[in-house]
Amino acid sequence: MATSIGAGMAVFVVMILTMTWLWRVVKWIWLRPKTLERCLRQQGFAGNSYRLLFGDLKDFFRSMVEARSQPISFTNDYLSRADPFVYQTIKNYGKNSFAWMGPIPMVNIAEPELIKEVFSKISDFQKPKFNKFFQLLIPGLAQYEGEKWAKHRKMINPAFHNDKLKLMLPAFCISCEDMIGKWEKIVSKLGSQEVDVMPYIITLSADVISRSAFGSSYEEGRKIFQLIKEQIDIAFQGFQIAFIPGWRFLPTRTNRRLRQLDHEIQTLLKGIIYKRKEAMEIGEDAKDDLLGILMQSSLGNVQKHGSDIHHLRLTINEVIDECKLFYLAGQETTSMLLVWTLIMLSKHQDWQARAREEVLRTFGHNKPSFGELNHLKIITMILYEVLRLYPPVIATLRSVQNDTKLGKLFLPAGVLLNLAIVISHQDDEIWGNDAKEFKPERFSKGIFKAIEGNISFFPFGWGPRICIGQNFAMFEAKIAMAMILQRFSFDLSPTYAHAPTTSMILQPQFGAHIILHGL
Repeated sequence: MATSIGAGMAVFVVMILTMTWLWRVVKWIWLRPKTLERCLRQQGFAGNSYRLLFGDLKDFFRSMVEARSQPISFTNDYLSRADPFVYQTIKNYGKNSFAWMGPIPMVNIAEPELIKEVFSKISDFQKPKFNKFFQLLIPGLAQYEGEKWAKHRKMINPAFHNDKLKLMLPAFCISCEDMIGKWEKIVSKLGSQEVDVMPYIITLSADVISRSAFGSSYEEGRKIFQLIKEQIDIAFQGFQIAFIPGWRFLPTRTNRRLRQLDHEIQTLLKGIIYKRKEAMEIGEDAKDDLLGILMQSSLGNVQKHGSDIHHLRLTINEVIDECKLFYLAGQETTSMLLVWTLIMLSKHQDWQARAREEVLRTFGHNKPSFGELNHLKIITMILYEVLRLYPPVIATLRSVQNDTKLGKLFLPAGVLLNLAIVISHQDDEIWGNDAKEFKPERFSKGIFKAIEGNISFFPFGWGPRICIGQNFAMFEAKIAMAMILQRFSFDLSPTYAHAPTTSMILQPQFGAHIILHGL
């Protein structure tokens, strides 16, 4: 009798657990999404009706594949190619629209004041954490929140002060000289030659980071960049299933390769870090590069103050994560800024001539000096205009943590926000009827005069989370452009195919083919 009662209780418990699990699944894949959809529609938002589990993801990737199949005519109005699904959603439903990233609604936010508010309220609007898959790819400061974010930001910030950048100038120039030397060999026989400058610029940015931030040559860092690039490619391919809970635990080929890549990257970075650690432990002073500052925070504080301030330290694993993030963010952002600048100056010869005249007037044929870089007003205007038209990140996501208001909108917890940066950057109502044209003179009196009170220019973000490396990126871009303009003139090759596309960072899909002419 007791045995049968025990068996019955066990069956009852299993049934309850099964029903609880099924209820949670139903709530996750259907009831919760429909509740969120109803809330958004009541406020005037429009979009496709929710479709079970995958939402709009299949349409999203289908449109991306179709858009990438061929280039477009040369235009700065490229959203239909770089982000075709968002473009079509806004075209069909207006700026107050939403789409479905799996069972999660994604609201498109293009109004500058709302974007500014999202960037400013970092507790209410946080970076989404889909799963461990993306945390492997984008570690460190980029994913932290709260006190941990504040701690890491404070630790890293000194590495990007102007006094530190000044010390990096020789390393920047050496890297640029290496690239320019290769170009000069290519054009030396005929005086001019078609070159896809994109791989050279990527190598340049990688070399700059290796030399100035980690004290190693590009050869030592090259493998790290290759592995990170493979991680990005895998991440983009797996994005459509990144919303499925538990997916990262499955022993798929993609997951195994991601873990293998992460292990290899960490091993390489540990080799660089422990070499520096050993040098510091035998009394060598910490270097003034990013790694030196991170290592000082990891070792120096403890040596100086003891274990009472353990909370101020960075662990070796945290140092590794920050190094990996800087390899990724520093290289991708600056390299594509330079690539798009070369493309735009190839297209707009008048601005190329004005920029070269300014460089020669400021430096002659000498290497750039730190103080005189601030005299490059035209170069700065050009870089700002390129960042306006071709921002490194054309849109970024934030998640709504709790029911909250954004402007006049009420946003329920669980909604994603898609901050459509490039739409704001090219909004006719803000910038005028020529918003999609290349006109660097917009910035002749600086950024704040150009935006005329509208918060409509944020290529590096805004507010407390504004990109910590923006000064580094602008510094590198000015030096590189100055040294290129001293040695070459260039125009767009007939073989150039205009194909802006985004795989985390906006880039020309088929390279940047220009004709270099030696001077």
